[in-house]
Amino acid sequence: MRAVSAFAVLCLGGAFAPVSADTLPKADALFPDLDMKSVKLGQLLFYDPILSGNKSVACATCHHPDFATADGVSLGIGDGGIGLGPNRKIDPDNPPEERVPRHAPALFNLGTAEFSVMFHDGRLEADSSQPHGLRTPLGGDMVAGFKSVLSAQAMFPVLSPDEMAGHYGENDISTAVRQGRLSHEGGAWDILSGRITEIPEYRQRFDAVIGANAEIEFTDIANVIADFIAFEWRADDSPFDRYLRGEAGLSDTALAGMELFYGPAGCSSCHSGQFQTDHGFHAIAVPQIGPGKAPAFLDHMRDDGRMAVTGQIKDQYAFRTPSLRNVAQTAPYGHSGAYATLEGIVGHHTAPTASLEAYDQSQAIFPVSLGHDDWSVQNSARERAEIATANQLRASPMRAEDMAQIIAFLESLSDPVSLTGRLGIPETVPSGLPLDPR
Repeated sequence: MRAVSAFAVLCLGGAFAPVSADTLPKADALFPDLDMKSVKLGQLLFYDPILSGNKSVACATCHHPDFATADGVSLGIGDGGIGLGPNRKIDPDNPPEERVPRHAPALFNLGTAEFSVMFHDGRLEADSSQPHGLRTPLGGDMVAGFKSVLSAQAMFPVLSPDEMAGHYGENDISTAVRQGRLSHEGGAWDILSGRITEIPEYRQRFDAVIGANAEIEFTDIANVIADFIAFEWRADDSPFDRYLRGEAGLSDTALAGMELFYGPAGCSSCHSGQFQTDHGFHAIAVPQIGPGKAPAFLDHMRDDGRMAVTGQIKDQYAFRTPSLRNVAQTAPYGHSGAYATLEGIVGHHTAPTASLEAYDQSQAIFPVSLGHDDWSVQNSARERAEIATANQLRASPMRAEDMAQIIAFLESLSDPVSLTGRLGIPETVPSGLPLDPR
């Protein structure tokens, strides 16, 4: 396996040449032109629980601006929870069966052309060789009508029992999902589209976007939600972006961190481009926690990462390189949310396998106990050894000064406008259902 250099030579503490302008990325990301009628309609649907089986969970429940477009916990609770983020509790009338098995990713800049891969394992990706330009395990016919990979990702949470659909027999959506009636006539998507069509304000707003009295398809719902995400969380005006455009400088500490990041630390070998991601997949020995992603017929709780998509053993425990935009606000970190602080995840990169072995389980943010063993993989010496063997990241010591400088640079990637959002949270939604309590 290819070894990825993380923090080479930092322990030497020697001087190094400043990073040249040619080494730095360009502030040239391409953002789509958007119809504001579509954006504002997508805003309402994003916050409306009407799209969940039990009408209790919205997209915003796990991707909320209060938590930098995520949920502030290691592994979230979708259906069966009440409240937001670390304050989310179990609904005593409808308790959840499982945690969501992976940490909720941030939504910044997903509307740009370069974000062509979705989810930690990349199971949804743009692919021009496919009939509708998208590759997904759900099959080619299900992606017809989605206008982008960002739009198509909306089909996954609404069909997930633990995220939004609910569990078998609870409601018409969860029953349709369990029976395999998804995009077919009368299936889960049709039921959701019917709910939206029956609400006069949504019908009126869709008339202005897709044409008067045109049938509202689930893909239309997903397309306007994607437009909202692309508009609301565009993040390209951080101090670092302004530095790249020649509009402002960085603090001495952040500048030193930038030179480490793009120089001897080697961070940019994976965290490349304007938004610090190569969109690739790497195994870096982040601890595995929670219920895992294995199919029910397999008797284990591990998460094999990219291998579950490609079937290639070389991809076991590999996960997508996250963008670092607004990274100082998007804790906890890792595909499992194992690290509660920026210092924790940066420190893990300096000694990945040692960090895996010495992992302090108190770092995980689990405000709700489900009575399950979230630690069966991490507590198994055999499982840890397999994760360590797959690791591609070389250990390199780091001085405290270097750590502080790199973190100062990472803090310069924060865009205040994107963190609050441009439209914000609506006071009400057309369904009349209550928004998540804050």
